[in-house]
Amino acid sequence: MQTLPMQLYTVAEIRAIEHAAHQDYQLSATELMYRAGVQALNCIQRHFSQAQQLLIICGSGNNAGDGYVLARLAMLAGVDVNIYTVIDPKQLSGAAQQAYQHYMDINGRLTRFTKALPMYADVIVDALLGTGLSRDVDDEYRVAIEQINASQCPVLALDIPSGLQANTGRVLGCAVHAQLTMTFIGLKQGLYTGQAKAVCGEIILATLDIPDELLTSNASTTACLQRIVLPPRVAYAHKGHFGHILIIGGDLGYSGAVKLAAEAALRVGAGLVSVATRTEHALFLNAHRPELMCHGIATPAQLHALLARVDVVVLGPGLGQADWGQWVFAEAIQCTKPMIIDADGLNLLARQALHKATWILTPHPGEAARLLNVSIQTIEQDRFHAAKQLVAERGGTIVLKGSGTLIATAHALKVATQGNPGMASGGMGDVLAGVIAGLVGQGLSLSDAAQQGVWLHATAADSAAQQGGERGLLASDVFPWLRQWVNQ
Repeated sequence: MQTLPMQLYTVAEIRAIEHAAHQDYQLSATELMYRAGVQALNCIQRHFSQAQQLLIICGSGNNAGDGYVLARLAMLAGVDVNIYTVIDPKQLSGAAQQAYQHYMDINGRLTRFTKALPMYADVIVDALLGTGLSRDVDDEYRVAIEQINASQCPVLALDIPSGLQANTGRVLGCAVHAQLTMTFIGLKQGLYTGQAKAVCGEIILATLDIPDELLTSNASTTACLQRIVLPPRVAYAHKGHFGHILIIGGDLGYSGAVKLAAEAALRVGAGLVSVATRTEHALFLNAHRPELMCHGIATPAQLHALLARVDVVVLGPGLGQADWGQWVFAEAIQCTKPMIIDADGLNLLARQALHKATWILTPHPGEAARLLNVSIQTIEQDRFHAAKQLVAERGGTIVLKGSGTLIATAHALKVATQGNPGMASGGMGDVLAGVIAGLVGQGLSLSDAAQQGVWLHATAADSAAQQGGERGLLASDVFPWLRQWVNQ
């Protein structure tokens, strides 16, 4: 058993590994099911050490088989076990049928689920649906899930919370809310994005001692986001070594957006940060953060003069879509330097069919929907597909923000496991854009800067939330934590 390695898998990839385990190593479905039951019992003994009453809810397929194996092992260990089954167990086949029969052979208790579960158990185990679900939960399964969620008992989900789509992280009608999810063989990518964070609880991996070569030879291009530690600065460093960033935006009423992005770039170590904004804002912004070089721009010539002397451009924070924002966008988008496009920069980009390798786009689901000309619901139904489609249509590196932010390139996709609901507040995206730009300015590639920017931003927000709570977390509250984390 181990926790959170890097690699993430689709259901098809896991099935390919299982097939190879059977073909090449003679590991049968029965043996793997037994190992899953052993690990599940170990998990209960470790995390719920006082548990003496176990209620296991079984459905169909191998997920139910895992539940029956666990039940038998728990009974043999002296635990009081009761199984409720949503289907007639005679419908089971293969290893799952065998696991059911072995449980009944030791006089295991079995009750056909109708409308209600017992009022109390030390732990409820979800062995209802597993990873093969592809349509909305209905009938007795929905009622059973609702009953589990209505209980006051801790819940362990086997492989995945029932009702959660294993490839996309979308809840299909309803899903079990687990305190612990023990997933088998490899981490399913749907456990880490979209609605998954609300239902999975703590995720534990049991590889079932699958040979490492099977896991690596069937490796996907999707993985959990990992940190890269920045090297220490040389003793003779000067500000010119760490990039000159230009933040473009801040139409009337939106000066705060460019200020947040600009200060974020400074806080992660950018050498110089300039701001191109409305002339009405330039003096005000400089007074509140004198380290910034703030310029009011009213003509294309003024903007081009700034673009000529910087290394990295952030286009969009507070830009607006009025006349000023439109002409600024039209001029800046022609720049060939590395560029991060966010906020209204993305909304204006959605009107044009542009594709570049030298930019990072950082859309939230609404902006992604406009870029792809689909609904927000379509984006959220399969965030992995949306991120890949954005790369295909727009190029560069895509940061699809949200619960379980995705960072996608043409060759790989990373999923952020950091972050918290307190980040759902105005200005957080502006800060992220500035963080990424600051890292590009210090020499990171676009993909590395996007990944490390997301990691730093989310980790800083987690630190801020841990100190003061999630509710009321401001975008600027992450600044001191950004500086601390980027230096560790």
